[in-house]
Amino acid sequence: MLSLPVVAQPPAFTPVTDAMIATPDPADWLLWRRTLDSWGYSPLEEINQTNVKDLALVWQQPVGPGMQQGAPIAHDGRLFVPSASDYIQAFNAATGEVLWQYQRPYPEGVGGGTNRTLALWGRTIINTGSDNTVYALDALTGEQVWQTQVFDPEVRARATSGPIAVNGKVIAGRQCQPDATNNGCIISAYDAATGKELWRTSTIPKPGEPGDETWGDVPIDKRYQVGTWMVPSYDLEQNLVLTGTSVTMPAPKYLLDGNDKQYLYHNSTLALDANTGEIVWYYQHMVDHWDLDHVYERLLVDTVVSPNPDAVDWINPDLVPGETRKVMTGVPGKTGIVYTLDRETGEFLWARQTIMQNVVASIDGETGEVFINPDATFTEKGQTRFVCPSGLGGKNWQAGAYSPRTNAMYMPLFNVCMDATANSAPGEWDRSKSYGFDFFDTMRLPDGVENAGSAWAISAATGETLWRQEQRSGIMSMVATGGGLVFAGDIAGSFKAYNDETGEVLWEAWLGAPVSGYPISFAVNGKQYISVTTGPSLLSLGIGGLTPEVLEGQEPGNNIFVFAMP
Repeated sequence: MLSLPVVAQPPAFTPVTDAMIATPDPADWLLWRRTLDSWGYSPLEEINQTNVKDLALVWQQPVGPGMQQGAPIAHDGRLFVPSASDYIQAFNAATGEVLWQYQRPYPEGVGGGTNRTLALWGRTIINTGSDNTVYALDALTGEQVWQTQVFDPEVRARATSGPIAVNGKVIAGRQCQPDATNNGCIISAYDAATGKELWRTSTIPKPGEPGDETWGDVPIDKRYQVGTWMVPSYDLEQNLVLTGTSVTMPAPKYLLDGNDKQYLYHNSTLALDANTGEIVWYYQHMVDHWDLDHVYERLLVDTVVSPNPDAVDWINPDLVPGETRKVMTGVPGKTGIVYTLDRETGEFLWARQTIMQNVVASIDGETGEVFINPDATFTEKGQTRFVCPSGLGGKNWQAGAYSPRTNAMYMPLFNVCMDATANSAPGEWDRSKSYGFDFFDTMRLPDGVENAGSAWAISAATGETLWRQEQRSGIMSMVATGGGLVFAGDIAGSFKAYNDETGEVLWEAWLGAPVSGYPISFAVNGKQYISVTTGPSLLSLGIGGLTPEVLEGQEPGNNIFVFAMP
């Protein structure tokens, strides 16, 4: 644990209620993307397009070691910061003084993993531990209040991204590596006051369940790794949890029961009844062969839907242009394709491409069925395929944002391809061969492309590109604000403020290390702050390897930075 001085608490702390989570105070950032619809948007507007040029550092502090992908949460003048290996710190949000620190003790043989976010409920900080627990800490002291063991500690089914809290429930998805078999592939809910498990839903159908037939003759104990390892969204009106699922392991489908099966519910959006965990609807974004997960944030927006055929590749012919619909939109997976679905029913509305991809050949607009490019798939060991994007993805866990000011989604995307070679024959794949194909040493930028990173602004109504910025280094997570700004960091260590309407860079600071954390905005005593964490991540190392010169001059160590107007 870092040896930082611990000081007295700020004077007030209001217990967080379900109503506060549903409609948060503009000063607060109570969960991963601030609101249950995953917008990543703060209505605060003190910092705006005119004065952002004067934005200055207020304080910085070291945070926990290891891979840093943390999203701070803010409430009542306190900032709670997660780091790898269940290391959590509480800071005075205005001054940077340390209020308390927590380091979770693990059983022997259990190592720590990624910890992207926390949840606030009542007077507790709730987290999902690398020892396969869900646990609550007192927000004022850091002392444990309760814990629930979800799996045995050594099972590789960690919840690497943390939970949401809604209607008295804590809801979290999980990774599920092959040695965890299919039992670890769940999304589950717990009583926020006690930790009692309320339900768990498997993302791999069991024998006799709907979807079982989509796995063909693959026995249940060989159905691996359909994880829900990012943070879900929640539709308040429909009482639906919307979450994404990952690929199977192995990824090439000839190693399972052939390239003609669906293997539900991999690479899908699932809409679950929040009371029971029952799957209300699903939509499969693609049958994967290349580790192109579709687990990322789902943006829940009420918008006019009028896709422009000049910008949008696939449109439902039954769509009535100009209708206001309740949609789930955004880039949910590594292909960089923007999908827009009716979030009440799962009906396909429209989809469009962004970065270079050659794995999805077409989408049937009427049914939403996705057709895969057969020339990119594998059929036997030793085959090499040129595939875009690579397994690192055109989009990964770095989050985009949505602004109601512009009705636009802002997406950080990567330009990266790979030469993927199948490394196993049917019956001989094992975990030592990882995904079932090799690609790490073959990743490269597409021909004629010099920039690894791009930021896209896309209309949620029409699907049109409103602006686009390209740069040499990969762009990480974004946050939009009521001041007409979009903040984003990059792998080179730069943290920027963009004009949300034009993409013009209005302010920039160099933070000395990859800006791998999720930026947030909050207020204390009416003053607005912007905060972000820095440090290495597997994503920054992987994408940074394509443009190694951008990493020169970086300094070791993980830190949190907080900015405000002078």
